[in-house]
Amino acid sequence: MTTGVTTPTARRRSRARTFLPLGIAAWLVLEIWLLTVVAGVAGGFTVLVLLVAGGVLGAVVIKRAGRRAFRNLSETLQRQQSGVAPATGDDRPSSGNGLLMLGGVLLMLPGLISDAAGLLLLLPPVRAALGRYAEKSLERRVRQAAPGSLGDAFQQVRIHRPDGKIVQGEVIREDAPTAHRHEPDPRPPLTS
Repeated sequence: MTTGVTTPTARRRSRARTFLPLGIAAWLVLEIWLLTVVAGVAGGFTVLVLLVAGGVLGAVVIKRAGRRAFRNLSETLQRQQSGVAPATGDDRPSSGNGLLMLGGVLLMLPGLISDAAGLLLLLPPVRAALGRYAEKSLERRVRQAAPGSLGDAFQQVRIHRPDGKIVQGEVIREDAPTAHRHEPDPRPPLTS
């Protein structure tokens, strides 16, 4: 029998999981409405040409971004094999291949709003601003991560050495008391 009282183990749904299906449905309805409005004004052939051009442009963008990502990976592997120190994140410009590929996918999706969003992601200043925002958001979430969570594991992996190499490990502080550390008993043992 259900009483309507939530149990302590019951989880609340996040806002994103609650509103994401509604947002996707609203976006689809808006895309279809906008396509019909443009088709009524400019003609169905014009809409078809716009959709095909967006798909072709999106495929070209994804192919170019994939080649660039593969080239960057090859260069990084060659540097590591030759013993040259890899470039750190501070003196290497952000390539933004992920956002460029996202822009290509948005261009390939049929619809004018997704095409506009994809075209915006092709602009380097927009990609750079969105990349900085995403990086700050990720850093904030990692800092707020609870012990034992995925964010905590990600934070522990990101320990860098001064030469730029990443050392995987865990930080253990000697000044922090641990529950499983056994100290010798200062009292002498009882004898009978």
